[in-house]
Amino acid sequence: MGGAVVDEGPTGVKAPDGGWGWAVLFGCFVITGFSYAFPKAVSVFFKELMHEFGIGYSDTAWISSILLAMLYGTGPLCSVCVNRFGCRPVMLVGGLFASLGMVAASFCTSIIAIYLTTGVITGLGLALNFQPSLIMLNRYFSKRRPMANGLAAAGSPVFLCTLSPLGQLLQDHYGWRGGFLILGGLLLNCCVCAALMRPLVAPQASGGAGPPKPQQPSRHLLDLSVFRDRGFLIYAVAASIMVLGLFVPPVFVVSYAKDLGVPDTKAAFLLTILGFIDIFARPTAGFITGLKKVRPYSVYLFSFAMFFNGFTDLTGSTASDYGGLVVFCIFFGISYGMVGALQFEVLMAIVGTQKFSSAIGLVLLLEAVAVLIGPPSGGKLLDATKVYKYVFILAGAEVLTSSLVLLLGNFFCIGKRPQTTQPEGVASEEEKLHKPPVDVRVDSREVEHFLKAEPEKNGEVVHTPETSV
Repeated sequence: MGGAVVDEGPTGVKAPDGGWGWAVLFGCFVITGFSYAFPKAVSVFFKELMHEFGIGYSDTAWISSILLAMLYGTGPLCSVCVNRFGCRPVMLVGGLFASLGMVAASFCTSIIAIYLTTGVITGLGLALNFQPSLIMLNRYFSKRRPMANGLAAAGSPVFLCTLSPLGQLLQDHYGWRGGFLILGGLLLNCCVCAALMRPLVAPQASGGAGPPKPQQPSRHLLDLSVFRDRGFLIYAVAASIMVLGLFVPPVFVVSYAKDLGVPDTKAAFLLTILGFIDIFARPTAGFITGLKKVRPYSVYLFSFAMFFNGFTDLTGSTASDYGGLVVFCIFFGISYGMVGALQFEVLMAIVGTQKFSSAIGLVLLLEAVAVLIGPPSGGKLLDATKVYKYVFILAGAEVLTSSLVLLLGNFFCIGKRPQTTQPEGVASEEEKLHKPPVDVRVDSREVEHFLKAEPEKNGEVVHTPETSV
């Protein structure tokens, strides 16, 4: 298991902030794109599946729901696998699973079989790629990490704008079975991205046996000690509340436009506008967060992004025509991109590199429950009231609540963390204690004997007999 030890990020290795890290960033960009865009892109095949198996829209919608549930709900399992085997082997297996699921789905003869293949197997494969790629990105970038997170998060809107038209094209030419088969082949690129995740290697000491290796902290397959961190608890609660309403507006905005009498093509164009704005919002938010004066306040910036998103939902509920929905999608794309770029950067800043692999798995598990509750609860509210306005108000209230939980929890429960200057202070105190008193006279023979027996130690100033007497 030597590979696992090297891949867990030894304490003596400094994040390169470049070099091969750019290849890791590219791989993370592709993995993020597949993971977030694939569940939505598969929806273009739903009509053919409904005709093929004689089922309703709610039955086909379970495919995307299972994909998302596997992506979020298997977080702890991914953490255990990464801590046991390392990131690269887990991602290689995940890429094979993601491809195998779609290839097997192309031969299915029932919707239940598609649930198991496309939903469970492909969803598990994407999960085994998504989480380790973020862990590797965290190890390769430190100073430039906010920018790297923003660029990697941009993979989601880019792939959404690409995979959905591609899926429609494949369906028109090859049917849903041929489309599933070709998409399964595309998912093999996850294995290519896994090969880019080269583990960081501790530098070898030159000459002789060298100094002893730094002692590695004890590793657990799933480090539950993160629950003792108040910052992590506040983040987990806020993120879970946020997910309840974050994904609701993109699900219902097209139907909202159609309900206002907007043609289908113009209504579908709203998601294109949202995705296009999102593409530029995520890297921009990453660059801004990486600024020296801004980065110490990244938690508050994340809270502002959530507040901005929730406020946009509330104002969007007042839209009465297509122009109002276009303005809503522009501002929602900005706020949604900010949230997407900052959510994992803030978690990395809270728990650190050593505990991030376990922390992200536990957070994704908590968010999985919210993902399964949020959109269906909005649908239930819509069925009961027949008014889209209330759905957007509910989503906005949930996201606003999450921003207040993070802001107030961080301000009152955590406050300013103690400065990490204690070692220097201790060192200065030790130097003061080791300095000989000025008014104490010492015999020159004793000093000379002391200097011969005790050479320079720990950077202390060596006094000659003349200066010491």
